[in-house]
Amino acid sequence: MLKIGITGGIGSGKSTVARMFMQLGIPVYEADQRARWLQDHEPLKSQIIEAFGASYYVAGKLNRAQLAQLVFNNKEKLAELNALVHPAVASDYAHWLSAQNAPYILKEAAIIFETHSENQYDYIILVTAPTSLRIERVMQRDKLAAKEVEARMKNQWSDEEKKQKAHFVIENTTLEDTQNQVVALHNKILELCEGYRKN
Repeated sequence: MLKIGITGGIGSGKSTVARMFMQLGIPVYEADQRARWLQDHEPLKSQIIEAFGASYYVAGKLNRAQLAQLVFNNKEKLAELNALVHPAVASDYAHWLSAQNAPYILKEAAIIFETHSENQYDYIILVTAPTSLRIERVMQRDKLAAKEVEARMKNQWSDEEKKQKAHFVIENTTLEDTQNQVVALHNKILELCEGYRKN
């Protein structure tokens, strides 16, 4: 079973692309979504409270907007949060992976290259989109100002840097075109799976 990472900068639409692969029957581990779930449950919840204080939780749920304001403007705090969240997600992913049975799986993660975790995958798909479109998407989705979106982008590698390390690139501008790219890539990966099984 091939392990394939799918990544892309904030607003690139990697979740939309991942869902297209799901519709083709491919299991997808959504690291960001699972991280959110884990942050609201033990033992990660207690670890975050110990590091950042109980005020970041409201009615038992992490106030992500408040914590994001702190960490996205403070690299040390961001590193501290990542040092708690990443091991929890890694353990959760390993448990999920052991239950899968498919030619290949996808793990959707925002910061594969930034965390130097590209060696965990057989291949990596990069989802890209023009910067202006990405900013617009995140402003609409998260109700943020353009400056706030740009601040988050600064914590991620540029598409140009990522393209040098990715095996496949999907340019996500229109849904129809993206869908066509996904189907073509899915067929290509199935061929790779066949070769992988023969070796």
